[in-house]
Formats: sequence, structure tokens, C-alpha cells
Amino acid sequence: PMKSTSDDRPPAVAVPSRLGRKILLVAGLAVMSLSAGQMSLAVFSDQETVPATFSTGSIILDDVKIDALTLTTAGLMPGDAVTDDVVVENDGTSQLRYAVSAATTNPDTKDLRSQLALTVRTIDVTTPLTPCNDFDGTSLYSGTLGATTAIIGNPAQGAQSGDRNLSAAASETLCFRVSLPLGTGNAYAAATAVSTFTFDAEQTAGNP
Repeated sequence: PMKSTSDDRPPAVAVPSRLGRKILLVAGLAVMSLSAGQMSLAVFSDQETVPATFSTGSIILDDVKIDALTLTTAGLMPGDAVTDDVVVENDGTSQLRYAVSAATTNPDTKDLRSQLALTVRTIDVTTPLTPCNDFDGTSLYSGTLGATTAIIGNPAQGAQSGDRNLSAAASETLCFRVSLPLGTGNAYAAATAVSTFTFDAEQTAGNP
């Protein structure tokens, strides 16, 4: 039999090198990833949004009503007294607590403040519609006016003994009376004392 020559051999098949195989594998993965990405866009979806609005509350002492407290008097004689009512009102939207204090000075050297007696009560029990004419409400303070006087509660932050609470849009009437004792001596004639009454309020929410 005749021997085959080299021309009769089948053509050699090129085998990719290791680097070539890696390149082909990466290309194949890229094509698969692109196809998967295109497929993931075709899905059902949904979304909901929820709006929220935030606003703050307030505590507001009605300044007009407090300013209506009138205790100024002239010609006070031993045994005399001056009485007036004050409406403490919360015009805000949140509950408050309040305290009342006074600072009193002597413009002259006669120290009249040491003689002036202050009494504060809640609204009358007998005739609440005519506030303070009976002056028989619950006593909240009774004492002499000093340089500084803590009348109701304490203005320090937080709940203090004697502080009074007022809900939003609520009010209460207090009765103030300043008197000059009958036993006041002649050394205090033609004397003057000046008092400033301060109402301090703070929120109660989150403020124990």
C-alpha cells in the first residue's frame, strides 16, 4: 500500500492559548451580564410617598390682662390697703406652669417696703363673679415685701413647689392686696416704695 504524504493530512485545528481562553471567558461573561441587565429592567414596580409637616407649640402669658393689675396708690395711711385682681391667661397652644415674684426698692431712706404686707389669694369663694371683693379665696402668699420676694412658686426651670399650671387657652384670677399695718410708726410718713411684679412661665411638656 502507498504511504500517505503530508498533503493528505487534515488541516490542523488552532487551539487557543491560555490567555486567549481567558479573554473568551471574560467576553462571554460580559455578554451574559448585559443580557441579564436588560432583562432586569422589565419588572413591575411601585412606590409610595408620605408627606410630613412639623410645627412648634407655644406658651403665651396674656400681657394685657397681667398689665391690668393696678396696685399703685398714693396717700396710703396706716390701716389702709389696696386690692386688685389679675387674670393670668395662657394664650398659647401648650400647657404652661408659672411663678410670680416681686422686686421692691426704696427710693428714699425710709425703708417703707419693710412695712408693706402683701397677701395673694385665689379668686373669691363667696362671689367669684365679683373677684376679690370678699378676698376669701385660698391663700397663696402672705408676707412682707422685701428686696426680692418669691410670691408663687419658683421661676427656676422645672416643676417647683407652688408653681401653678395653666392648660392652653385656660386662665385663672388671682387677688392681690397690699396693706400698711395700723401700727406703722411716724417714721414712715411720706415714704415711697416701688415694686415690680414678675410673672414667669415655662412649658410643662418634657420639662418635669
